[in-house]
Amino acid sequence: METIKLTITDRLAVIQLDRGRSNPINHQMVKELVACVQELDSNKDVGGLIITGKENFFSSGIDLIEAYNYDEEQIRAFWTDFMRLPAALASFRKPLVAAISGHSPAGGCVVAICADYRVMADGPYIIGLNEIPVGIIVPDSIFNLYAFWLGKRRAYQYLMEGKLVKAPDALEIGLVDEVTTALNVMSAAEAKMREYMKFSAPTWIRSKQNLRRELVGQLNADQSQTLDAMLKQWWAPATRKGLEMMIQQLKSKNS
Repeated sequence: METIKLTITDRLAVIQLDRGRSNPINHQMVKELVACVQELDSNKDVGGLIITGKENFFSSGIDLIEAYNYDEEQIRAFWTDFMRLPAALASFRKPLVAAISGHSPAGGCVVAICADYRVMADGPYIIGLNEIPVGIIVPDSIFNLYAFWLGKRRAYQYLMEGKLVKAPDALEIGLVDEVTTALNVMSAAEAKMREYMKFSAPTWIRSKQNLRRELVGQLNADQSQTLDAMLKQWWAPATRKGLEMMIQQLKSKNS
């Protein structure tokens, strides 16, 4: 694995996103995450999973610089697999905690909201789904996932505005469950995970499956028509122009 690091200690697995300074999500990271999560779900020696990032960044979201240069076949494969990622994460039967170590917009937020519990670092960090202002169509499966935590009214408004919030506001609206210092994020996540792991595993698994049945069904549903619409919009001249402007801004920040 080249984009993530996996450690397992006392039945607790930790996946650290590990790609560059800000953990931008490319196709390789998507495939590695899906494969790793599915393997851990079936591993009898693993009782729970924490996903975390690096200092200042959980994940900056989709790697627009790389994705912009995908050809038609590559971008279709990327979006197809990316839409499998929340399905795999939300279907994870064991306890899943997100230790949000920094910024977590867009794709980073998608990963985080699949967890059972989210601990976020306090500071200048933002979280939320801002795909619409970027020119990316939001699938109804992602809306349903967002609304699972925020409620439909707030999820609708925040998605349509592409609203990003800082940790205290994220806590207030239910987007995260706990806010702590950056240094304490992992220890707080592990403390919550150890609480979960004390519960009866069969009871947890069956209850989680019951409570998420509709959500998981929506994430696993056929989304081919949505994908076609997303790809059509991806190649639209206005979207390409907007992406070019965003990429220039990203390159300026990184230089």
